[in-house]
Amino acid sequence: MKSGTVSRAAELLDITQPAVSRTIAELERDIGFLLFDRVRGRIVPRPEANLLYRDVEASFRGMDTLRASAARIRDRGAGELRIGSLSALGSSLVPKAIRRFRDQNPSVRLTLQVLPSRNVRDGVASGEFDLGLAADEIDTTGVIHQPFLVQHALCAMPPGHPLATRKVVRPADMDGISFIAYLAEDPSRQRLDAILAKAGVRPQVVVETLYATTVCALVAEGVGVGLVSPHSAADVDPSRIVLRPFDPPVVGRSLLILPSDRPKSRLVRDFIDCLMACRNSRNP
Repeated sequence: MKSGTVSRAAELLDITQPAVSRTIAELERDIGFLLFDRVRGRIVPRPEANLLYRDVEASFRGMDTLRASAARIRDRGAGELRIGSLSALGSSLVPKAIRRFRDQNPSVRLTLQVLPSRNVRDGVASGEFDLGLAADEIDTTGVIHQPFLVQHALCAMPPGHPLATRKVVRPADMDGISFIAYLAEDPSRQRLDAILAKAGVRPQVVVETLYATTVCALVAEGVGVGLVSPHSAADVDPSRIVLRPFDPPVVGRSLLILPSDRPKSRLVRDFIDCLMACRNSRNP
């Protein structure tokens, strides 16, 4: 079909002309209909041959795609990586790890979803994510997990706020202040509430939110004071947000979680290395 003649086809295939003719005859016998008419010593494709040829071409293109896919898997693992992360890391450490990973694997497509920890866990367990970062309070049934990061929350406040003069913010300092809190079901919110209740302190909760980045944005707008992890506050503008340690510590622990039903691909291993490098960096 490509060369137009039996002799040229024989040259391309490096076989004899009789072998080409015999192969065509065997194919016609196997499929049950003629592909070519013999006209004055030449073979002319029938319409059926053109139809079949289109399908054959599509099959070969599919084989080429499979070969290319196999090569990508051999060289780098699968060509896609799906990541789920809790907010405290999904807007800070994980993007840094993605940048490092992309420098090493520029052709790999990544998906990042920032979700509550329970949703990250469910996504990893179901295979929706290749790996995830979640708070250590999650149900770890059905996932492989290991400790990833321990952080002490910082108190974030607008410049000029009375608490900005303190070197360390303590529970007594929080009484009656405008406070930006996480949702009631958030573990860090529950830990802080327990500390404040023990001290007999009650801040004025003006906004409740899910994400640390939203806390930072609201603090920068002067809405109130909030607690954020060091990584989620790593890139804040110091002219708009002041950070102070909070004592006693509100400790946040995160886990690295993986599906339990499949081994780590090369891409997953490489990305974990990038996460660890960013975690261990001096600058959050």
